[in-house]
Amino acid sequence: MDANAVQTLHNLLLQSTSNDTAQVKAATAQLNQEFYKNPACISAFAHIIANSPEQAVRQLAAVEMRKRVSQNSGNLWTLLSQSEREQIKTNFPQLILSETNNLVRHSAARVIAAIASIEIPTGTWAELLPFLHQTCLSAQAVHREVGSYILYTVLENIVEGFQEHLQSLFKLFEQLLADPESIEVRITTVRSLGVIAQYIDAGDKNDLKSFQALLPAMIQVIGQCVETGNETGARQLFDVLETLLILEVPILGKHIPELAQFLLQCGGNRAYESELRVLALNALNWTVQYKKSKVQSHNLAPAILEGLMPITTEDEPEDIDDDAPSRSALRIIDGLATNLPPTQVFPALRNLIVQYFSSVDATHRRGAMLALGVSVEGCSEFMTPLMGQVWPIIEAGLQDSDASVRKATCVSVSCLCEWLEDECVAKHSVLVPAIMNLINDPATQRSACTALDALLEILHDVIDQYLPLIMERLAGLLTTAPLSVKAVVTGAIGKRFLPYFQPTMEHIKHFLVLTAEGEEIELRGITMDAVGTFAEAVGKEVFRPYYPDMMQQAFQGIEMGSARLRECSFLFFGVMARVFGEDLLLTFQTSFPLYLQAANRTRLAAKKLPHVFAVAQATSAFASGSSPSNAISISDDLDDNIEIEDLDLDKLMDVNSAIAVEKEIAADTIGTLFTSTRGHFLPYVESCTLELVNLLEHYYEGIRKSATDSLLEIIRTFYELTEPNLWQPGTPTSALSSNIRDLIDHVLVPLLQLYDSEDNKSVVSSLCVGLAETINKIGPAFIEGRTEEISNIAIQVLEQKSLCPEDQAEYDSVLISSAGDLVAALANAFGTEFATAFNTFFPLYPNIIRSLSDRSSSIGCLAEIIAASLELFHRALGDTDYEVLSNAAFAVGLLVENSEVDLSPQYLHLLQALRPLFDVAADASPTKLNAKDNATGAVARLITRNSGAIPLDQVLPIFISALPLKNDYLENRPVFRAIFYLFRTNGAALRPYLDSLLSVFAHVLDPNSPDQVGDDIRGELIQLIVA
Repeated sequence: MDANAVQTLHNLLLQSTSNDTAQVKAATAQLNQEFYKNPACISAFAHIIANSPEQAVRQLAAVEMRKRVSQNSGNLWTLLSQSEREQIKTNFPQLILSETNNLVRHSAARVIAAIASIEIPTGTWAELLPFLHQTCLSAQAVHREVGSYILYTVLENIVEGFQEHLQSLFKLFEQLLADPESIEVRITTVRSLGVIAQYIDAGDKNDLKSFQALLPAMIQVIGQCVETGNETGARQLFDVLETLLILEVPILGKHIPELAQFLLQCGGNRAYESELRVLALNALNWTVQYKKSKVQSHNLAPAILEGLMPITTEDEPEDIDDDAPSRSALRIIDGLATNLPPTQVFPALRNLIVQYFSSVDATHRRGAMLALGVSVEGCSEFMTPLMGQVWPIIEAGLQDSDASVRKATCVSVSCLCEWLEDECVAKHSVLVPAIMNLINDPATQRSACTALDALLEILHDVIDQYLPLIMERLAGLLTTAPLSVKAVVTGAIGKRFLPYFQPTMEHIKHFLVLTAEGEEIELRGITMDAVGTFAEAVGKEVFRPYYPDMMQQAFQGIEMGSARLRECSFLFFGVMARVFGEDLLLTFQTSFPLYLQAANRTRLAAKKLPHVFAVAQATSAFASGSSPSNAISISDDLDDNIEIEDLDLDKLMDVNSAIAVEKEIAADTIGTLFTSTRGHFLPYVESCTLELVNLLEHYYEGIRKSATDSLLEIIRTFYELTEPNLWQPGTPTSALSSNIRDLIDHVLVPLLQLYDSEDNKSVVSSLCVGLAETINKIGPAFIEGRTEEISNIAIQVLEQKSLCPEDQAEYDSVLISSAGDLVAALANAFGTEFATAFNTFFPLYPNIIRSLSDRSSSIGCLAEIIAASLELFHRALGDTDYEVLSNAAFAVGLLVENSEVDLSPQYLHLLQALRPLFDVAADASPTKLNAKDNATGAVARLITRNSGAIPLDQVLPIFISALPLKNDYLENRPVFRAIFYLFRTNGAALRPYLDSLLSVFAHVLDPNSPDQVGDDIRGELIQLIVA
């Protein structure tokens, strides 16, 4: 390219840096047309970088040179003559050494990396590595900085070409990590090691050992960044640390205790800047998440908790989205509780909570209360027998002299309500009055409303005695309270309140037209959630006058650009589908296409994330997002002056997470819509199924779970619409319709593939439960040809050989229970043909006794597959936990009812074991009442199977006094079968109890009460009464 052309190129680059948009567009057009397709422009860019006096031009030339070198996989570069390429490879590295501007140096270094990615694999740039080695050891610090950065950018692009040189690189890095002058050299060296770490295999013992020897020096560099307040460097190095933690290769291995101590010291040092402390604590959180087995084996939890507790006492920012050391510390406590066995966490934490709550310093008491709250999710089962020690702390916290402690206690109450429902219901006489008092105090109003909301979710009938007081107080707050409190009140008020429905709607309807960002949008979203709760509470006829306007508000919320409002709208559509069912057809044909369009958008405002995101013109309802990186649409129009390392990746991932949650809700709602609207949904089944299958590969587990649930729900609903005949247990005798068979084949294959690679327990649990429900609905034809694959899922889960991690103790029981449901469904589908397979499953159950839920779940499932182990059930009826007792009673009844063996000789032993379950107070916890109902159902099954083996004169008074059932209405089926049986065969035995029975009959037939018996029993009961 001649001198005039080079000057023209220079001038166009200069014009491109103008603030005048028209000039920039004109320059860009000319550059694209006249220069960028010409390989000679690469040499011209090198000349401009070497000679232009304009820093902005040199910077832009370096960026464009890199792009042209990489263009079309390096085709433009290879079109240059060999002599030109050699000249650039020889001169360009020296040129960077003489460059004075750091931004230009970095962009030019990436040019070398681009060239190296083409030349190194072909063995045509042997001089590069010696040059870099020499430059990194230069006597001049600036040269070492340039050399180390070029080496880093080259390694980012092409590590493979340097693998035979790793040992020499490790020796070089050892020197660079101790650079006496430049922190930049030390930082860049750690970043280079972070790149190399990703290419070391577990079998490369020498490389692994050499890398591990450098870890103390690497950690020391991180500490230097934190000490000197170098936030940029610290962020880069904590990113490296996260990479090392994620890797499966045990690079950190034996260094985990020292690493945890180092991060705890950095995070706890109040002399350091808050942002850097948060970075250190986040890294500690990653350590707990990614290296939990090492944290567990070294028993690090007590020491970590001791270091975190002082941090929890620090001030929290008012904005919930702002991070702070105290919030980071609480996140780690939460992580410890959910990832480690509770025995390693809660005893040490309980001692610290007691110690801190005894302090005269209110910040210590607040920290103790918040730590208690975040630990509940992970330690709830372990805490249950210890609640006698916890409640005095809660009660004292609600009465504390300091408002911040009272607010923190409300947070803990909310957590306890979510995870320890029965225990909280039992304390209603303490909790409700105390929280109502805090609602009267402006300082604690918002937190108290949140706690009250959590209580209202679980109190059920108990709340009736408090309802007038609560509604009067909350309705007043809708008029007088600040916006933030109104939002919480609106959420809390949506419970048992039919008499208050219309005045409440009048109070809140203007919240649905708020548009300002921040608190107004939040209040609008919460109001939409509350209106959905109202609709479910009052029913479609009462809600119908509000339906059109509420649907309009929901669609407007979708169009407002708020992720929060879109989530609320998707949820609202699901609620409306449940409430109105096929009546939703009134708006369905117009609303569902709009729903799909809304779910289809990658919604990010360019003004909020300039240079990064473009609006995706998607062709389906959801983007698949198989990894976090491709879940966001990144525009090809990325600003050419922006290097990837300059992007705010944290911000990108925040947006990515918001989109993922949005898609999770949208995917989850699809199944609900089909179930509710039935045949009206059929035009959308195929497209939705295809897109939901794509979502099974999404990186976010919530989306995979929602897609799994909706896909299986679609199959079940589609099957119901075919109006099939009742299936019979055993080998399928009739084929499914071709449509349902095609749908099953299209869905089941990817679901089974999902399981093979799935390591998230909630997803596997949902898959097991969903498969079980679908098998029970469709029968053996659903799994025809795939019985072994589906059975293996249950076997692997029960043997703890699935990919799911095994050390999240609180969640194991859910997974075990779901696998048991799947086994029970298989037994149900194959009937007597399941006998052979039963020998495989039965040994797995008695061994699963690690937790309460495991015992109770295995007992319930054993009964459903007609186990022959009466001794196991009898032993379980002596357990101290009412959940276990409930399932044991249920198991005994089913076993007696279904066994081909005459078990009547065991009746007296069983009746003696069941008898204590009937001694339950009327206001007892739901768990105890459920056990009583299951015991009643068990006795009913014994009566129906062989009433002659039962001393009716002793049993009937207890049996009938237990009626009507309070909790488990499904047990009404065996109960009324027994009553009908006795009326037919031994009516005299029931004559003394007719008055009591008539009262029971009136109760279950009350048209104003929820259905407790079903149509068949209701019909037979009415016939009995009439007769």
